[in-house]
Amino acid sequence: MDKLYPVYTLNNECHDCYKCVRECHVKAIKIQDGHASVMPEKCIACGHCVKTCPSNAKRVRNDIERVKNLFRAQKEVFVSLAPSWAGIFEHSPEKMISILKKLGFSHVSETALGAQEVSIETNRIMQSKESGLFISSACPVVVDYIRMYNPKFIDNIVPIASPALTHAKLLKEMYGNQISVVFIGPCIAKKNESDRHPELIDVALTFEELKLWVTEEFGSTQSIEFNSDEYFVPEAACEGTLYAVEGGMNETIKKGGIPDDVQLLNISSIENLEKALAGLNPNNMNKKIFIEALSCNGGCLAGPCSSSKKSEVLRVSDILSKVKLRNDIPKEPKTVAEEVYKLKKLEHHTFSTEQIVDTLKKIGKHNEEDELNCGGCGYNTCRELAAAMLAGDAEPSMCVSYMRKIAMRKAAAMLRCMPSAIVMVDSDLKIVESNDSFMKMFCGEMYEVFKERPEGVNGACIDRIVDFADVFKQTLKTSQDMHKERYPVGDKLYDITAFSIEKNELVGAVITDVTQTEMGREQIAHKAQEVISKNIAIVQEIASLLGEHMVETELLLNTIAEGYDSSADKES
Repeated sequence: MDKLYPVYTLNNECHDCYKCVRECHVKAIKIQDGHASVMPEKCIACGHCVKTCPSNAKRVRNDIERVKNLFRAQKEVFVSLAPSWAGIFEHSPEKMISILKKLGFSHVSETALGAQEVSIETNRIMQSKESGLFISSACPVVVDYIRMYNPKFIDNIVPIASPALTHAKLLKEMYGNQISVVFIGPCIAKKNESDRHPELIDVALTFEELKLWVTEEFGSTQSIEFNSDEYFVPEAACEGTLYAVEGGMNETIKKGGIPDDVQLLNISSIENLEKALAGLNPNNMNKKIFIEALSCNGGCLAGPCSSSKKSEVLRVSDILSKVKLRNDIPKEPKTVAEEVYKLKKLEHHTFSTEQIVDTLKKIGKHNEEDELNCGGCGYNTCRELAAAMLAGDAEPSMCVSYMRKIAMRKAAAMLRCMPSAIVMVDSDLKIVESNDSFMKMFCGEMYEVFKERPEGVNGACIDRIVDFADVFKQTLKTSQDMHKERYPVGDKLYDITAFSIEKNELVGAVITDVTQTEMGREQIAHKAQEVISKNIAIVQEIASLLGEHMVETELLLNTIAEGYDSSADKES
């Protein structure tokens, strides 16, 4: 089963703010059904989306269970601890080692040992060249950016594996290939590096994962006893510790005796690197230039998974305080992990001008003046958004101005077509919105005048238009909805429903003139009463007639009956 990509989205937490799109320099974010998801084939795992997501919807793959599986398999597991640990954690080296061993690790070593080997080999390579541009391979984000998005410089990446991979190779050479190595540091991209090189690094954890694991296991580290005899294996790192800070790699190269003909530059962030390389032809270099290129401003100490209560100044200070310089730095490395960086081809979509123009029309951009290029969607220009829509990576709803226009049109259409009067009033009792029915109902002879004005009655005080301004005042004060049924105003009757839109700031009202309706009801009731009265009179008359007829009938029948009785007596 394939591993989950190191960065993923919790859809239920994603609230279509598009901040991750804005922050992603390579636009490796796809919007579908309003949710933003990372496109692994385009992502360089810089972690900006994780750091900037306001709803914490962007998450980093948790690999703690994979490490525990190594323990269950009774592997001898070594930690490759990134040099930035001293700037992030408050622990002494002895306590840090003790904590990691209590979790189950066999030994703890510093990645900075591998960094030292990388610096020595980098220095050796540059000395062997007469000229050229050299870009460090220490940052996997930078390496992937060049491989995928700036391949012109792929041959300028120093052909050495990163310090983490070099360190892992060093440990395996010293302690045997049977050991397992777990890298722990501030970088998300190291998970990609681990996934690609399982023969060297079994698992890569972030500092955030380590903190989570320690909290789950021990609750607090304060009660953890540590052994003062604990040491990093095979030894403590020296100048390689500087790799944690911006420009630190260049410092280690300097201390190794860099030739005078090499110029050292350090550039942090993909944006700055892109600007620095723009217009540069690496094949026309007549000098030696080495670029320490890092994805994070401030170096690895500012990595996406390096949260700490310490200020940036103290983080750097703690790293510098730990550095122990060697008097004699070897000219040859103990080990070299060679790496040939290859181009990673991306599927680049090319769209015609006609396609872009047609797509722009779908988001209400019919001419260049409509192209605001506001960046609300996360893309730099409206045309970039159109291209992303054509590629299936974006949706029309991402255009804020377009959606606003649609909402306004819908609202205007509803207001215009509603037969009831609609009005919205602000906290100063000034009308901010109303429909034609409102003006017809309350502006009287001035209706035609207000109708010709683009703003209508907007801006007028409500108490100068209607005689029931108290309804608006009360709703503004209480923010409670209010309904007035058959509310009398002069010779009129109104049904008024007032409601709060923004608490104590904006209220709206739907007003219906029910005067004619009520008059009609009274007339109907009066007619009904007349009909009922007439019916009662007729019924009463019928009853009376029926009563008289019944009496006469009864008398007649009695007479007949008596006649029959008399005849019968005579015959007997």
